[in-house]
Amino acid sequence: MTTATKWALAAGALALALIVALLPRAENVPGQDGADLASVRQQAALESCVPEEGGDEAGGEALSGVETYCLGDDSRVDFADTLGKGPTLVNLWATWCEPCREELPLLADYAAQADAVRVVTVQVQSSAADGLGLLAELGVRLPTVHDGEGGNGPVREALRAPKALPASYLVVDGEARLVTEPRLFTSLDEIRNAVERVR
Repeated sequence: MTTATKWALAAGALALALIVALLPRAENVPGQDGADLASVRQQAALESCVPEEGGDEAGGEALSGVETYCLGDDSRVDFADTLGKGPTLVNLWATWCEPCREELPLLADYAAQADAVRVVTVQVQSSAADGLGLLAELGVRLPTVHDGEGGNGPVREALRAPKALPASYLVVDGEARLVTEPRLFTSLDEIRNAVERVR
């Protein structure tokens, strides 16, 4: 075996080791539900991502065809199908985001009211297991999709979401509008008022 061949084999082995090291681990990848994640998922008891009445193209073209995972049952869903009929409040959050931890229970309280619009949350930049654990701890059962652990997942990219979290959008007639007043919800009245402004 020549020296060049030995170097080529060594470089190939090093490249393969690097690829294997960078591959996501099964326990953190939605769609590959392990026993531990199934247990946490059962404790979280999240609502179904796709409403019973189905969607009506509420997400429009921008959000249609954006595939993600339903955190509640590990199914692959088209994000537009999670929106249902009429206006929908979409909230992006991560487990490491302290303001998100305060806002999520408020959103759940709002969603429980008779006159509320549908609320869907999008977990970003954190593992599915951590997200399920936090939602179970907070008692938040809202329909939630997992948009990946890295930078910009498909939902975040489609919404052109800002880097700062949390971020809320009202999706009305196929158009997603970032809620800027207020940027962070601290009361039910603030949520109601933000919804009414664009309803």
